[in-house]
Amino acid sequence: MELCEYPWDVPAPYIERVTVAAADIDLFGHTNNVVYLSWLERVAWSHSQRLGLDFAAYERLGCGCVARRHELDYLAPTFAGDELLLATYIQENDGRLSMWRGYQIIRAGDGKTVLRGRTHWVCVDLKTGRPRRQPPEFVAAYRPAEKPGGAEA
Repeated sequence: MELCEYPWDVPAPYIERVTVAAADIDLFGHTNNVVYLSWLERVAWSHSQRLGLDFAAYERLGCGCVARRHELDYLAPTFAGDELLLATYIQENDGRLSMWRGYQIIRAGDGKTVLRGRTHWVCVDLKTGRPRRQPPEFVAAYRPAEKPGGAEA
């Protein structure tokens, strides 16, 4: 199946593939929740880099985004050997201090969504760690994805 044929929550999310490793499995025999969170952080950072905001850009601008809150809904278990499609997109951006990034993980084998989540990111000054207004580069790059039908997420 082509990536665009999966039932994504938004058109054209940023997508990476991962295969669940034996080391990702917990005592219950399925993927550990901490592993999911690490995958979401990884795909978010990769997406940010794709948008032109790598850490060098953060340093040049003097600010970056830090996680304030995660909301994760585990919808089905995954197991060693499962190929997963990790998708991310910007849900909301207030253009001032914060944004919400959405996530969807689909098991490639059956097209089932196994996780939906989102993270609230806050722009902070790299020197002080205090919240700071997003620079124009953030507002331009971190634009909300469109929902099916053309409306913004």
